[in-house]
Amino acid sequence: MAPIDLLFTVLNGLSTGMAVFLVAAGLTLIFGILKILNFAHGAFFMIGAYVAYSIIGSNPSSLWIFILAALVAGVVVAALGFVADRIVLRRLRNVDEAYMLIATFAVVLICSGVVKLIWGVNYASVNPPPLLDGAIAAGPLFIPSYSLFVIVAGFVVYLALDIAIHRTWIGKLLQSVANDGWMSGLLGINVPFALTSTVVVSFMLAGLAGGLLLANQTLSPILGESYLLLAFMAVIIGGLGNVRGAFLASVLLGVIESGSSLLIPNMPGMATYVFVILFLLVKPQGLLGGHRI
Repeated sequence: MAPIDLLFTVLNGLSTGMAVFLVAAGLTLIFGILKILNFAHGAFFMIGAYVAYSIIGSNPSSLWIFILAALVAGVVVAALGFVADRIVLRRLRNVDEAYMLIATFAVVLICSGVVKLIWGVNYASVNPPPLLDGAIAAGPLFIPSYSLFVIVAGFVVYLALDIAIHRTWIGKLLQSVANDGWMSGLLGINVPFALTSTVVVSFMLAGLAGGLLLANQTLSPILGESYLLLAFMAVIIGGLGNVRGAFLASVLLGVIESGSSLLIPNMPGMATYVFVILFLLVKPQGLLGGHRI
């Protein structure tokens, strides 16, 4: 492989990995605190994309309008997350995990039906804002501006989560709730509020990801499936519920996906699945397993 091809593969892998992490961030956060594998995460990612699309249409006028639409999508999906928590998640926190999986899958079906009812079943696409609709030349390498935007957005979300969880008193409280909710309650922490807040932030991250990745998608009622499988892989490989592990795993999966597209283009995704299987056979606890959040 020529050096220029190697560099392109790494940059493309970083872009893919950061896109995966934007989706996986909320997924790993809610598992780290509530120990919930939320099957509905992809559906709310899809709703976030549709909300942003409703605001900016197919041709966003500026980068700031594009980012603002993504933030509004995050707020809307956060509100839906609060409703979902009150109606579904809160009622099932102390029952067997299988019931939670079934319930969140039912939420997926409901979300898909609502999307079809409001936005229809036709496909739609969104162009990047003018500032991101081009490429930056770095010697013989041309880097799409939108890919750089996704990389920066992924790093910003990761740093914000990492600082919030490991450098603030709110993060310390959440870690205590994740480790021992009963004892945290005895010490005066409002555990139900902490759990609901985690759900809301997790859903907000899903909506934000839908808005930020809007220009990289074809909008349809099955959009939620596009990144969900890779996001689950990142959560599992990183160590269930560990944000730092999910970040590292997302980058790793992105580079593998990019490299396999170059080396074995006739078998898309095959290298990723083989890697996940082999990795879990060798290290089933994940990269940072045993260190929740």
